Amino acid sequence: MSKAEALRRQADVYSALGDPTRLSLLLMLAAGHPHSIIMLTGDTGLSRQAVAKHLHVLEHAGLVSSERTGRENRYTCRSGALREARNFLDEVSSLWEDALGRLKGVVEDDRVA
Repeated sequence: MSKAEALRRQADVYSALGDPTRLSLLLMLAAGHPHSIIMLTGDTGLSRQAVAKHLHVLEHAGLVSSERTGRENRYTCRSGALREARNFLDEVSSLWEDALGRLKGVVEDDRVA
């Protein structure tokens, strides 16, 4: 996977996580039990179609997967995608901390001189 593709994948993940409804659905799925659209619709006040659209976005971003069980799909959280997102943020954070450390060194050197 090229660096551009990897960044696009991360952008899809963060875009999907940027919606409160999708975050709520992901939290429900993070408990580890597969849920149908009907189960996920219960407390949201959304239609099944709206929940299905949000799940499609989460699935496209690799955050959830679905499996056909009888007449319905069951959705589960894919922890690997969340781990990748966390690792990416850890990497960015580390780079930022390094940059701040270098800036601090320059500022302190200027005060001494």
